[in-house]
Amino acid sequence: MSGNLRWSNKSAAAFDGRNVYNLEAEMKVIPAISKTKLPWRRGWNPLSLLDLYIIKKFLGTYVFAIMLILAITIVFDINEKLDAFMQAPLKATIFDYFLNFLPYFANQFSPLFVFIAVIFFTSKLADNSEIIAMLSSGMSFRRLLRPYLISAAVIAVATYVLSAYIIPPANVKRIAYTNTYVKNRRVDYGDNIMMQVAPGQIAYMNRYDNTTKTGYRFSLELFKDKKLVSRMQAQSIKWDTLYRWQVRDYVIRDFKGNREEITRGYQLDTVIPFEPRDFLISRNDQETLSTPQLRQYIERQKKRGVANIQAFEIEYQKRFAMCAAAFILTVIGMSLSSKKVKGGMGVNIGIGLLLSFSYILFMTVTSSFAVSGITSPLVAMWIPNIIYAVIALLLYLKASR
Repeated sequence: MSGNLRWSNKSAAAFDGRNVYNLEAEMKVIPAISKTKLPWRRGWNPLSLLDLYIIKKFLGTYVFAIMLILAITIVFDINEKLDAFMQAPLKATIFDYFLNFLPYFANQFSPLFVFIAVIFFTSKLADNSEIIAMLSSGMSFRRLLRPYLISAAVIAVATYVLSAYIIPPANVKRIAYTNTYVKNRRVDYGDNIMMQVAPGQIAYMNRYDNTTKTGYRFSLELFKDKKLVSRMQAQSIKWDTLYRWQVRDYVIRDFKGNREEITRGYQLDTVIPFEPRDFLISRNDQETLSTPQLRQYIERQKKRGVANIQAFEIEYQKRFAMCAAAFILTVIGMSLSSKKVKGGMGVNIGIGLLLSFSYILFMTVTSSFAVSGITSPLVAMWIPNIIYAVIALLLYLKASR
C-alpha cells in the first residue's frame, strides 16, 4: 500500500491476508458509522448520520409526493371549473382561490402523502439491501424506526399548525371565492329560529334574511328563578356589528308580581349576545375557524342548547386525529416495506395506496355516522386511528422478528 493511503483497523479487518473482501467483517464497520455523532453541543445526544439520512429521504419524498399530487389536482380542478375561472378576475383566481386551495388540499390528504412517502423510499432502501445491511450490523428494528418517528413528528406538528391557525383564515377567502364565482352554498335565510342567547334569556325569530341583516317577528324572554320576568316583542330586528341589534316597532312587558308594565317604542338600539353566524350555519363554516375559535364556538353553542354543531365537533376532533395518523401510518408503511418482496417496490406501493385510501374512506364513513347522530364526533374521529394503531402494532411485531 502507498504511504498516503491509510486503513483503519476495522476497515483493514474486512480483508484477509490474501486481500479477499470479507463481508462479515465489513458489517462490523457499519455500527461505527451509524453511531457517528454531529460535533456540536457537548453533553447532548444528537442524531446519527444514518438518522439524518433517513429523515432527509422521508421528508424529501413526502414533499415531492405533495408537489406531484397537487400538480395533478390543479389540472383537474381547472378542467372542472374552467367556466367559473374565465368569469372571475385572474388576480382573484390566483391569490384568493389557488394559493388558499393548495395548502388546504395538501393538509386534507396528509395521511395519504405520509404513507406514499414511507412506502416508496423504504421499499427502495430494501431493494438496494440497505436495510439488510443496517439490521445485520446489529441495529435493532426499533432503533431503525426512530428517524421515521422523528419525521412523523415534524409532519404532525406542521399538520396541526396549518389546520389550527393558517388554513382557517385562508379558507375564508377560498370559500368566499367559490360562493361568488363557482357555486353559492352560503345560507342567507333562516326560519323559526329559537335559542338561548344567555342564561335565562330565550330569543325567537320567525324569519331572518342575511342579505338585509334583518329578522322578523322577534321576541326576547327573560327568566329569573324559572319565572318569566320580562318579554320584548318587535316587528323587526336588524343586526349591526358584533352583538349590536336595532329593534323596531317594539313592546316591552315587565312582570312585577301581579302588575305588568308596558313600554312601547319605534326604535331601540340594544345589545343581545348572539349574531347571525350562531344560527345561520353554512356548509364548511367550521373550516374557517381556528382551533381556539372552534372550541369556544362549540362550548358557546352547547350552553345555548343548539343541536346542529356536529360538523364543528367533527372538525375539532379531526385536527388532532390527523396528527396521530402521521405516526400510525408511518409505522404501518415502514413495517410493510422494510423487507424485500416478490414483485419489487410496486407491490409495496400498491398495498400502501390500498391501506391509505381505506383509512381515508373509513374516516369519511365514521364522520357521516357522527353527522347523523349514530355516534359521537369523538368516537367517530378516533375509531379509525385506534383500529389502524392495532394494525400498526401487529405489523411492527411481525417485521421486528
